[in-house]
Amino acid sequence: MRVLVLGAGQLARMMALEAIPLNIEVQAFDVRSDQIVDPINQQVLGEGLQQALRDADVVTAEFEHIPQVVLEPCEQSGKFLPGSRAILSGGDRRIEKALLQQAGVASAAYAEVHSKAELEAAVQQLGLPLVLKSALEGYDGKGQWRLKQIEQIDAVWTEIAQFLKQASKKAKQGIVAEQFIPFDYEVSLVGARGKDGQCVYYPLTENHHVNGVLSVSLPRLAHPLQAQAERMFQLLANELDYVGVLAIEFFAVGDRLLVNEIAPRVHNSGHWSQQGADTSQFANHIRAVCGLPLGDTTLLRPTLMVNILGLDQLPDCVLGIAGVHLHWYGKAPRPGRKMGHINLAADSTNSLGQRFAELIALLPAEDFPELSQMQSRISIS
Repeated sequence: MRVLVLGAGQLARMMALEAIPLNIEVQAFDVRSDQIVDPINQQVLGEGLQQALRDADVVTAEFEHIPQVVLEPCEQSGKFLPGSRAILSGGDRRIEKALLQQAGVASAAYAEVHSKAELEAAVQQLGLPLVLKSALEGYDGKGQWRLKQIEQIDAVWTEIAQFLKQASKKAKQGIVAEQFIPFDYEVSLVGARGKDGQCVYYPLTENHHVNGVLSVSLPRLAHPLQAQAERMFQLLANELDYVGVLAIEFFAVGDRLLVNEIAPRVHNSGHWSQQGADTSQFANHIRAVCGLPLGDTTLLRPTLMVNILGLDQLPDCVLGIAGVHLHWYGKAPRPGRKMGHINLAADSTNSLGQRFAELIALLPAEDFPELSQMQSRISIS
């Protein structure tokens, strides 16, 4: 069986690595170059979407921001999972918000904003503070503005108007104004739904960010909000008739969860599953879209994930820490780019905390900002 992944980045690479033991071949379609490539070594295998679709048994995606000219023929092929509706929902906050309402899943109150007058109306409707987010192409904290006081409206709208003016003409950009949620912490649920409707769930993962980018993810066994998150996952997955891995990011507010956003794909906050679960999120996505039974998602041992940003090497002594697993993506370095991640595992939470302290001591502080402060905020033991 051959799976075609739209996108040729690290997520396609990790899916391909997990597909090899299943005797499943994975190819990737680079939507920027129109080339078909091997996602592991980036060797060019061919060119053109139509050829890629003809040769594939199943088509899936590693990211949401897929041009319509690529998305439409994939949907028409009848091979595309989880389907264009799911991908569009993950790539456009306007569609995403409508989906959440339709599925009956709680999220922050919002309004679409197209002008300064509509921004002023959103302030009256939703109150302050507001978080303003670009409808398209917003990720890792980009394309967002915070409006705290009425006096800021002119300045904020000037920035947004300039952003909209520079936006790509290929798709109509927009702004979604969301009520600010004073959340306690952020969690995500990564789960998988098979073709038969069966769902499996990984443990809720606490996520810690630096400058809007995920820094550390820590799965929690028997989290008190796990059942609530699974119910919300099932509502969304059933609404979309979803097949594959789906990630949902939540704000935890007391004993209540509100959806922040969805990702219709394997997700950064689920990378820990490579060492912490019997079946990783990448293996389960391949299993789901190929119609195979889903694998066990139980947390087998305490594990956490640390993102590596902008660096293509670490001190060799990092590998001397028991339970360390390095995953490099084979990309050229540039500031802020996700270059790889570290999974750290242990036999007990106490041991994990000790190993995390060892790891922090060996990582360059300037390249891993706030990690030492984060250690005191994350209760591992």
